[in-house]
Amino acid sequence: MRRREFLGVLSGAAAWPLAARAQQATPVIGFLGRATADDFAHLVAAFREGLAETGYFVGQNIAIEYRWADQQTDRLPGLATELVNRRVAVILTSGGTAPALAAKAATSTIPIVFAVGADPVKAGLVASIGRPEGNVTGVSFLATGITSKQLAILRDVVPNAAAVGVLVNPDNPEAEAIARDAREASRALGLEAHLIQIGSAREFDLAFEKLAEKRVGAILMGADQIFLASQRQVIELAARHRIPALFEQRESVLAGALMSYGPSAKSAYRSAGIYVSRILKGAKPSEEVIE
Repeated sequence: MRRREFLGVLSGAAAWPLAARAQQATPVIGFLGRATADDFAHLVAAFREGLAETGYFVGQNIAIEYRWADQQTDRLPGLATELVNRRVAVILTSGGTAPALAAKAATSTIPIVFAVGADPVKAGLVASIGRPEGNVTGVSFLATGITSKQLAILRDVVPNAAAVGVLVNPDNPEAEAIARDAREASRALGLEAHLIQIGSAREFDLAFEKLAEKRVGAILMGADQIFLASQRQVIELAARHRIPALFEQRESVLAGALMSYGPSAKSAYRSAGIYVSRILKGAKPSEEVIE
């Protein structure tokens, strides 16, 4: 073998492990979702926007591994364990407090970033808003305090309505607060409130039939990820029964709903992407104040 060829072989052999190490060094983000990939595609896009704004691009300098529970909450602990065993650099949880709690139970060392519409302190995710402590932090787009405003909007849109239906997920940590606010606001507005508990997508058909029998003039979808994940089904049911419905998220209106009033989930997921970026750059979850 000629000297030049021999040196070429050596340089190639040296370059190969360097390239392999470079590939291994690419951080992997674990994404744990309670719903389906299709239901949350727009929020995943917002999350990736937040990453891109801070210099992280999928396929270039980061990778994302997704685990979707497809609305089967009992699958979350196993999926969280899969991500932990994969040794991801950070876990982003999506779809309420259940995925975040599953991830927290699965690891006390891998950083966890959540995007939830509930009080993270009350849910047991963090010690406090200002000092999360532990390995968990994130973004909360809490909306329970706006129930009275939502009902006032429904009364203005449907002034002849004597009764309204309020759908609440009993598994939501804020369910009691939402129900209490709905009753108090309805009385103040001269409306009769019919509260219906919804724990899964299978229960929407029967819920709308009950509300139609009670002749409600409008429906308020309480703050919960299940209503966002099942928005297409709910929009169709509202149209079929000819009952105006108000959702929390603007994304529901873009999907065909009549109206919405509440914080932006898309903005929250974009912020979650920025939080993940900061952690990838060395920030500690315990020092990242809840937004």
